[in-house]
Amino acid sequence: MRSVFLFLSRQKQLRRWMETSAAGRKLSSRFVAGQTLDQALAAACKIRGDGLFTTLDYLGESVTSLEEALACRDEYLRGLHALAGAGLEPNVSLKLTQAGLDLEENACLDNVAHVVESAAPIGGFVRVDMESSAYTERTLRLVYELHGRFGRVGAVIQSYLYRSQADVEELCRRRIRVRLCKGAYLEPASVAFPSKADVDRNYLSLMKILLDRGDYPAFATHDERLIREGCAYASRRGVPREAFEFQMLYGVRRDLQRRLVDEGYRVRLYVPYGEAWYPYFMRRLAERPANVMFLARNVFR
Repeated sequence: MRSVFLFLSRQKQLRRWMETSAAGRKLSSRFVAGQTLDQALAAACKIRGDGLFTTLDYLGESVTSLEEALACRDEYLRGLHALAGAGLEPNVSLKLTQAGLDLEENACLDNVAHVVESAAPIGGFVRVDMESSAYTERTLRLVYELHGRFGRVGAVIQSYLYRSQADVEELCRRRIRVRLCKGAYLEPASVAFPSKADVDRNYLSLMKILLDRGDYPAFATHDERLIREGCAYASRRGVPREAFEFQMLYGVRRDLQRRLVDEGYRVRLYVPYGEAWYPYFMRRLAERPANVMFLARNVFR
């Protein structure tokens, strides 16, 4: 019990240091574009100048009140119009738990509907992020409804779930845009492939379905092997490079981002910002050993 208490105490100390110190904010800036919309907008303008596209993500999930959900909705509305005002594509990504899904599903629907409805007349697009498998069915149900009402909304599918092929086929049938990712939540073997090889194999299979039948699919991965296999398949099938895009995280694999752009592929960066950046930052560190090494090198400088 004492060891658990010490571990939690150190985690709290680390979080406090990261969130309050100038050094902590400097380290997080590798993966987080800033704490304010103005900072995120400046990053998006620079990224577009480098030939890449962006989607803004206002950090925060699992809000605890409908007032917080409304505040998140309003932040996304400001973000859409700020992007349009800067001459950038008004493209944002949001989570339903951030919009109040755990509190009241109808309120969540109203919040997201307001964002999508506002995006449509300015040529914007709203991507509804996928969370754990506990939310998959509700998330897709909401996306189907919003797409039927407004268009301009897309979904995310995770290749580690057994159900994903059926979901991809249904989304293709409805002409709803899909971002394909591997999935980052801890899931039981009853709903998800436990083997990385199986997850990768399913990713490639779903990628091919989307290249054949999808509406401007997005492939979110830093896995060079999957990217190259996808590029080769698109070439064989005669799918033009402007008919799909790759998506990557802000600050991760900049070399690969640049290489793909130089080869004529479309690349969009997921640009997170906001005060609730610490959990996101820690997930990015956990994803790749190279990210941890980046942090270590900078801490000891």
